Amino acid sequence: MSLEELRLHAREIFAAGLKPVDPQAAVKRFLYVDSRRLYLGDRYYDLTKLRKIYVVGCGKAAAAMGFAVENILGDRISGGVVVVKYGHGLVLSKIEVVEAGHPVPDEAGLCGAARVTEFLQRAGEPDLVLFLLSGGASALLPCPAEGLTLVDKQLTTQLLLKSGATIREINAVRKHLSKLKGGRVAQLAAPARIATLAISDVVGDSLEDIGSGPTIADFSTYTQCLEILRRYSLHQKIPAAVLQHLERGIRGEIDETPKPSNVIFQKVQNIIVGTNRQALEAAKLRAESLGYNTLIFSHSVEGESRCVAAEHTELVRRIKSNLGPISRPACVLLGGETTVTIKGDGVGGRNQEYALAAALEIDGIDAIVVLSAGTDGTDGPTDAAGGIVDGLTIQRAKDKGFDAPTYLDRNDSYHLLQATGDLFQTGPTLTNVMDMQVLLVL
Repeated sequence: MSLEELRLHAREIFAAGLKPVDPQAAVKRFLYVDSRRLYLGDRYYDLTKLRKIYVVGCGKAAAAMGFAVENILGDRISGGVVVVKYGHGLVLSKIEVVEAGHPVPDEAGLCGAARVTEFLQRAGEPDLVLFLLSGGASALLPCPAEGLTLVDKQLTTQLLLKSGATIREINAVRKHLSKLKGGRVAQLAAPARIATLAISDVVGDSLEDIGSGPTIADFSTYTQCLEILRRYSLHQKIPAAVLQHLERGIRGEIDETPKPSNVIFQKVQNIIVGTNRQALEAAKLRAESLGYNTLIFSHSVEGESRCVAAEHTELVRRIKSNLGPISRPACVLLGGETTVTIKGDGVGGRNQEYALAAALEIDGIDAIVVLSAGTDGTDGPTDAAGGIVDGLTIQRAKDKGFDAPTYLDRNDSYHLLQATGDLFQTGPTLTNVMDMQVLLVL
């Protein structure tokens, strides 16, 4: 098999993983209606007793999820709005679509959050709110707490993203700077019933962490948020208003996020309709159909991207030497979400950094391909989903005059992979279940 065929197989396996987490397929597995009932997971709602059904939501997949809901419910929908990342929108008939900034919130997101708030406050006791939630929701639904501005949240988010903080830590802080996150959407919708359909983009599929848990009781506290900022030496860098807000929360001058004992959650239903595990299982089936001995090594990958890449390529080298857990031809699949501590001035994302780090580890070894990409089709502030590299990538870089270690140190994986033809570009996929790595060894 040629190297080009191996690279093609990696792409096919990744594409197969996206199919079960396509938002329309995911929603239709859990939501359906007959003449009298709306069925959602293991519950049903009596349509004859519902006054209105509102559909609101946020995240990269929210418009595609909305499209599926419109197909199922049609004229039963009384209205709604979803907020998505720029380029991830669709034209819907019953649901307004607002495109906004991600990963740093912007004014469009602020307007979208205001529209979502309007619908939540409009809902009454005889109504049902369907909340469509997916990756990216934390940034796409900015509604600063009293006394804070959008700029305050933007600066704090940027500092956290660059610090190497985990997504759970970032979201804990976001919840305590927001009027909507950390269960506050459920609080606003009360006394209406609210049902959330979520596509998970977090390791462990914790509903508390998906989109900063807008309809889930929050366990984090103001005290923990300040500890997170101190852990990454950010407490002296964040806007003064943010620090003052957290300190007031610690003193009890501002209400905490709703906790599990709050009665509002008695009228809340939360269902996860799409996960990284589903994507990896589908990718495994495709890899096996192509003739590979396949191993799902992990669906909870975390850690510094370049370090994780080194660990994974060590496994690949062992398989190449017939010392690994599976024999060749082999496909190792992984999923999760790494982090990057930005120290340079380059352009890239966690998957591109992973790919460049992996390329350095497999340099000169034939018949190995490593693909790392975001299932949403975007990686960092770039137009690439990630990278796909092989044992010749570093040589191609040298031929173009690029010193790979220098570019890795500068966090400039994008420009090197662009020059070598190793960027992996899909465009928006309209879903988001974290990242996938496909490692092939002949």
